[in-house]
Amino acid sequence: MPIYLYWGDDSFAIAQAATALHRKLLDPVWSSFNYDKITAEQSDAMMQGLNQAMTPPFGAAHRLVWLAETTLCQRCPETLLTELERTLPDLPDTTTLLLTTGNKPDSRLKSTKLLQKHATIQEFPLIPTWKTDLLVKQVKQVAQEVGVKLTAHGAELLADLVGNDTRQLHSELEKLRLYVGDAKQPLDEVAIATLVTASSQSTIQLAAAIRQGQTPQALDLIADLLRQNEPALRIVSSLVTQFRTWLWIKVMREAGERNEQDIAKAAELRNPKRLYFLQKEIESLSSHTLVQTLPVLLELEVSLKRGADELITLQTKIIELCELCR
Repeated sequence: MPIYLYWGDDSFAIAQAATALHRKLLDPVWSSFNYDKITAEQSDAMMQGLNQAMTPPFGAAHRLVWLAETTLCQRCPETLLTELERTLPDLPDTTTLLLTTGNKPDSRLKSTKLLQKHATIQEFPLIPTWKTDLLVKQVKQVAQEVGVKLTAHGAELLADLVGNDTRQLHSELEKLRLYVGDAKQPLDEVAIATLVTASSQSTIQLAAAIRQGQTPQALDLIADLLRQNEPALRIVSSLVTQFRTWLWIKVMREAGERNEQDIAKAAELRNPKRLYFLQKEIESLSSHTLVQTLPVLLELEVSLKRGADELITLQTKIIELCELCR
């Protein structure tokens, strides 16, 4: 009776893990009969899932029941908890029950404690965009899985271009795999810069426009990014990374630090040579101004996560940020 709970904000990685389970467990001949994906929008989704999980599979095969975006670990009525306590220990060995959610399980709930007892729980977090070493490591790992060889500088550039967007990373590597074909030469940064969609460059331009207080240009860039289907939260994440880097550099300079290696390490710059240019960019800004930008970016992120209109919310906060930096 294998039971899995996958949770985290990397929805693409969760979907990939679910697909891997599907391929591992199900006989292709009987797959359509023995696979159920039940979403939280469906009425009585949890009860449907438990009923399907208790149903023997067709043929000499295995059954997989996937309860997607379940709210079981955020709220669980007493009647459902009773049913879970009765059913989970008795699931047949021929059934695998998979539960997925983007939200962190509430460890105080009895339903969560029950799953901790019976299920294998795995987190799928997005790597923070400022943890560049982990992003490069992820690029190298996925490239190996896809079958694409990259030079060290090529992996670093790809990490810069896609950030922590695992969906885009897989998409770009698949494109690179087709481009390479049977060639054995690793792809370098020149080829990657030519082939990979560099939407992050637009967010860099956006950060520069905000820093210079150029409101019309910043608003145009926001509109362009959204037209390119760039996720609003990813735009915010890139801005947070950029302003955080600027703030670290400014604070350490104002504190009297002159060792460029130490400043680069604190600002988590992979290439210390960038420090000279970054310092030039923030000459006209004080650390006080840069500190003030972070709460605005936090408010922007919270509003978007609560479902606020993306364009209006981004425009409002971008104007506020530009006013701060003037």
